[in-house]
Amino acid sequence: MDAETFKRSFLPFHRKLFCIACQLLECEADAEDLVQEAYMKLWDKRDGLSAVNNPEAFSVTLVKNMCFDILRSGKHLLSRQTVDISAITDTPINDRMEEREEAQQIKSLIASLPEQQQKVIVLKDVKGCSYEEIEEITGLNAINIRVLLSRARKRIREQYNQLNSYESR
Repeated sequence: MDAETFKRSFLPFHRKLFCIACQLLECEADAEDLVQEAYMKLWDKRDGLSAVNNPEAFSVTLVKNMCFDILRSGKHLLSRQTVDISAITDTPINDRMEEREEAQQIKSLIASLPEQQQKVIVLKDVKGCSYEEIEEITGLNAINIRVLLSRARKRIREQYNQLNSYESR
């Protein structure tokens, strides 16, 4: 496939690919990097792309799979993990500071969990993903996800209560 055919076949989908990546990764910079990387992969394999019947579907699948690989690794989610307390405006400053400290405690408790429990609890409780989405991202089945989620929540609850009992003494 020559450069002109490649441009006509694959470049018109850039905006759609970027939107998909942005929606999955929740970061415009990462999404743009991923789309550029996808185009590099497509360009490297341009000789075999003439057999592709639907370039749009092929490109979308490639970008989704690349996003899922990043999300499955867990590093992306943990680096983006934040608890937004800035939306609280009507509470006194002391209350906001306490809530920030609690959020920081919970964030550090999540970070201390085993890797799979971290991924599952971040996806479910922080990102709000459904069990089906978590299955797709992690490759785990629904039963394993529920078990990991239950264990993670129990461990966080126990450690949080233990921390707070020490502080109240």
